[in-house]
Formats: sequence, C-alpha cells, structure tokens
Amino acid sequence: MADINAVANSPEIRQHFDKYYQTFDSDRPQLASFYHATSSCLTFEGNVSIGGAAIMEKLISLPFQKVSHAITTLDALPVAGSDCLVILVSGQLKADDDPKIPFSDSFVLRQIDGNMLIASQIFRLGVHNF
Repeated sequence: MADINAVANSPEIRQHFDKYYQTFDSDRPQLASFYHATSSCLTFEGNVSIGGAAIMEKLISLPFQKVSHAITTLDALPVAGSDCLVILVSGQLKADDDPKIPFSDSFVLRQIDGNMLIASQIFRLGVHNF
C-alpha cells in the first residue's frame, strides 16, 4: 500500500491543484484539459454537470468577472484497489469586489491515458443561511 503521508504531501498533487486554481482564476476555458470529455462529473453548489462540455459550460457561465482562489489545506488519499486519489481542498475565494468567502472542493482524480484527470468534483461555498 502507498505511504499515505507521501501521497498527501506529494509535490505533484499540490502543483496539479495550484495549476488548476491558477487556470480557473486567469483563463477558465483552459480548464477543459483537467476533465475527461465524457465521464467527468461536477456538482457545483448542488447543480450537476456530466461530461467535459457541460462542465465547461457551467464554469464559464459563472457570473463573476474576476476570481482569486487561495488554498488553505489540501488533503489526499489513495482509493484502495484503484488508480484514483480522493482530494479535499479548502480555502478562500474572492470574486469581483465581494469579500473573501470560504470554500471546499472535493475531487476524485483518475489516471486516464497517462493524465491525472478529474473524474468527480463537488464544490461548495462556505456560506451558511441559518
């Protein structure tokens, strides 16, 4: 079994997500390369998109012009018996002139055709309406 601490602290995993959020912040259409064309799934604030085209349509249509993500934590574990990793990212984002908002983003990464692609993703803002 893989050393869990080595996986969780892998520089390649951190670099992968630094690149993902930098791309999200600066050139959202380029995020397509992180997703599989037909099998990737995204739940964004409860709205489900399946397939790369639908995911990109959702991400590009988000209503802000400027966004900046800051990763606070990134935890990763291998999924036993598979070529997948489960990742949990938490941090803050700032959209346009709004105040910073906490977020959590969970991923299942899968090795497909030699690339680590997002198989599944769940994104939530840390906004509570009590």
